[in-house]
Amino acid sequence: MAVLDHISSQEAMALENKYGAQNYHPLPVVLSRGEGVYVWDVEGKQYYDFLSAYSSVNQGHCHPKIVEALTKQSQTLTLTSRAFYNDMLGKYEKYVTEYFGFDKVLPINTGAEAVETALKVCRKWAYEVKGIDTNKAKIIVCKNNFHGRTTTIISFSNDPVARKNFGPFTDGFIKIEYDNLQALEDTLESSSDIAGFLVEPIQGEAGVYVPSEGYLAKAKALCEKYNVLFIADEVQTGIARTGRMLAVDHENVKPDILVLGKALSGGIYPVSAVLANNEIMSVIRPGNHGSTYGGNPVAAAVAMAALDVVKDEQLTENAERLGILFRAEINKYIEESNIVNLVRGKGLLNAIVINDDEDSDTAWNICLALRDNGLLAKPTHGNIIRFAPPLVMTEAQLLDCVSIITETLKKFEN
Repeated sequence: MAVLDHISSQEAMALENKYGAQNYHPLPVVLSRGEGVYVWDVEGKQYYDFLSAYSSVNQGHCHPKIVEALTKQSQTLTLTSRAFYNDMLGKYEKYVTEYFGFDKVLPINTGAEAVETALKVCRKWAYEVKGIDTNKAKIIVCKNNFHGRTTTIISFSNDPVARKNFGPFTDGFIKIEYDNLQALEDTLESSSDIAGFLVEPIQGEAGVYVPSEGYLAKAKALCEKYNVLFIADEVQTGIARTGRMLAVDHENVKPDILVLGKALSGGIYPVSAVLANNEIMSVIRPGNHGSTYGGNPVAAAVAMAALDVVKDEQLTENAERLGILFRAEINKYIEESNIVNLVRGKGLLNAIVINDDEDSDTAWNICLALRDNGLLAKPTHGNIIRFAPPLVMTEAQLLDCVSIITETLKKFEN
């Protein structure tokens, strides 16, 4: 079989099952093309994408401006490593730091790498600036978090699937309840060795849990009181997804360390970043941290184009407006529904909770039916379905999707 030969969905899935590690459980659909809010399978059927590669494709599939930046730079210079300067990285560093209002950026490739980087920066700051004794620094995290699946990150996960048989785990983390300010303050009071508080402004993988109003601002104030770094993991919630450029912007919070990824490239190329001001980022010196591909010319060009699209096409405002409309329309349906308990979210990051337990297959079966009806979404935590379409979606398209969702749900009503 030649590499570019056309294959059927069944053939493609069989190849993955035979030759690929089984670390994912995809919805059974094989995609071969994407444009804007749509994707097509290998047989040519069109679907609305209501997951956006876990909020990586905020700018829509194959956005021409981002593809042009990728293509143009790829024909000129792709990789130098950081052994040498290149003529794109400095431009990008200036662009992205001014865009988000920080002094410095440390460019990396993936979201998990960016979280790992933020943890290292936080710890080094704790020892060299705050004065915590070597190897004593602790970082507070929230239960039901999702920050990636590296060994360090799963050390502070409470997902048994992510953790089982991957130990021994990394020490230095304290888990508290999400959206619980008292638990945060009690922990901050309990030890002078706390270096940072790592938090998702909205817990996406856990089921799009939105914290109480004021939680983030009060948490940031507590961190300031105890001289602890507030680290915002905006890998999934950032870049206009929630109706603000950053989800912390809903409460006018400025993180001490900001973690970005996913839509930083519009889904075109792996790009992530850690941003902080000089008093924090200055602890990183040559040899402390690095990545062969981090800050490569293609990533720099792609990220600048992706961020241009967000502003030029007012995707933040569109996400806010359509998110309000989506939740209002779904709530109308819920009033008469037995199968859906609630809808929650901000902007175009939303989820519905299915009236069944986490071990049931109801949400999975609903997603299969949605697929059959031309819309792609996927469950998280068994009975929750996350909805996160590209932010380039129009109102007419959104209402069409709402119709598909509600008509599909009707088939599962008791």
